[in-house]
Amino acid sequence: MCGIVAALAARNVQGILLEGLKRLEYRGYDSAGMAVLNEAGALTRQRAKGKVAALEEKLVHGALTGRIGIAHTRWATHGKPSEVNAHPHLARERLAIVHNGIIENFEPLKRELEGDGVVFESETDTEVVAHLIARAFVETDDLLAAVQTTLDRIDGAYALAVMHADAPREIVGARKGSPLVVGVGIDENFLASDALALLQVTDRFIYLQEGDVVRLSDNRGIEIVAADGSPAERPVHAFEHGDSAASRGEYRHFMLKEIHEQPAVIAATLEGRLSGSHVLESSFGVGARGLFERVAQVHIVACGTSYHAGMVARYWLEKLAGLPTTVEVASEYRYREVVVPADTLFVTLSQSGETADTLAALRYAKSRAKTSGYLGALAICNVPGSSLTRESDLALMTQAGPEIGVASTKAFTTQLVALMLLTLSLRKSRGDERETTLVQALRGLPTVLDSALAMDGPIAELSEAFAEKHHALFLGRGTQFPIALEGALKLKEISYIHAEAYPAGELKHGPLALVDADMPVVAVAPNDELLEKLKSNLQEVRARGGELFVFADEGVALTAADNLRVLHVPAVDEFLAPIVYTIPLQLLSYHVAVLKGTDVDQPRNLAKSVTVE
Repeated sequence: MCGIVAALAARNVQGILLEGLKRLEYRGYDSAGMAVLNEAGALTRQRAKGKVAALEEKLVHGALTGRIGIAHTRWATHGKPSEVNAHPHLARERLAIVHNGIIENFEPLKRELEGDGVVFESETDTEVVAHLIARAFVETDDLLAAVQTTLDRIDGAYALAVMHADAPREIVGARKGSPLVVGVGIDENFLASDALALLQVTDRFIYLQEGDVVRLSDNRGIEIVAADGSPAERPVHAFEHGDSAASRGEYRHFMLKEIHEQPAVIAATLEGRLSGSHVLESSFGVGARGLFERVAQVHIVACGTSYHAGMVARYWLEKLAGLPTTVEVASEYRYREVVVPADTLFVTLSQSGETADTLAALRYAKSRAKTSGYLGALAICNVPGSSLTRESDLALMTQAGPEIGVASTKAFTTQLVALMLLTLSLRKSRGDERETTLVQALRGLPTVLDSALAMDGPIAELSEAFAEKHHALFLGRGTQFPIALEGALKLKEISYIHAEAYPAGELKHGPLALVDADMPVVAVAPNDELLEKLKSNLQEVRARGGELFVFADEGVALTAADNLRVLHVPAVDEFLAPIVYTIPLQLLSYHVAVLKGTDVDQPRNLAKSVTVE
């Protein structure tokens, strides 16, 4: 999604802003821009359609010089991708603004401003906010007050940064439904939509809360006003992952780096959360044990890849914990009448903790808490201080570290590990043999994943069979059906090959009609109770001339043939198999995308953090 960087410093800020935009490229965008207030007190601006490199080229020939500035990468919502629609937007040639999110009531506000004689240059909703703040500034002569006045009039989600030529050493920011952080420097301060954008200048951050407005200024420092209008103090956090988290290192793409980081981040997810034979419930927060003891049902809500993780967890929770479990797509959840049985735990999954639909679902669930059966809300998330974690009763951080590639990899597998920890914590028979066995298997999981990553070379060779294909079918049974869904999603996300996934038992109910020599079929075949049924399904594909690619447990007796290729996956406890089988499917999608020459880390039309509906 869109990205914001702003700087108030004692040095020229162009380089800081440009580097910040480069570090936000992973979020997905279609244009970029920058505005700087120069020493003569005039706003100067450069914008470009396309990549940050296009903006950088413009800055080579028309540098912006000044000690205060704002910058932005835009992902179009209102108005097509173009230079005129790119941020920053100006009002009265004195005010500049950058904005993430959507202003839902911009049309009546625009008509009002046009009635006052305002002429709009762009098609964006953001320009409306610029003119409203500029008008309010004339009345208040105070940029913070002008922003607050304007925020009272707009509906929607936003993170914004504003500067004004008549307040030459101030930047005002605000957030509602979209993340914004303050970077704390030495005699200089910054704003950004993501801490990664500012790691070249600081490792200390203030994570603004919902409804906060902040003013950065020379004479006041950092001044935060809460949603109720009262002054607020927010803690300063040290960034834990280091600047190297935003670098590809030895890897060709961030996605490949993040695939190979999975053994380490899964070890980090488990660290401090396992005792000798059981999961430490205190990992989920104060009061978790008492709440978990009362849980009679689980309701999981998530989007995209996180939804697939929830689907796997449903099998685990029902079989291991004996708890009825439902899994909902967050964008659908609050638009129907959800029946909530008594003593239901509401669980949300999100890499960023700012996913708009998932946040809205949480808020909807909390609004119904007194009239529904929800006991409380648990967030499984990768970002401490995010909206989802702050607004939930309990939270478990996945410890995946920053994930730059748009196609989620390590965030997904760490979510699965976190969901297994939850499953074991919700078992009523605590400390039994099954739990002890799984805890030991979890401890050994990073080593098994290392072995799965050793399949990279054979998978790269196998990927050549997909490079010229236009469609693919993925099959799985039981807990592997959601993994098949995830494998299909990865392939379509980054290689643009149309891919679908089905439970293997559904082949005869329609998908079999698609099978021919031009339709590669990928199957996941762990050594579990459904293996023999899956083998029968595979025979149905072979009988129709389909080309099969099977990822099978090393103990499964499958022999390669003309239209059957088998890659063996390291053996693992059947309940942890979904985590391990994810790795070869991620590698397959990656190598196919590389062969096709697509933009692996920033696939077209997609964004990393979806902060609007």
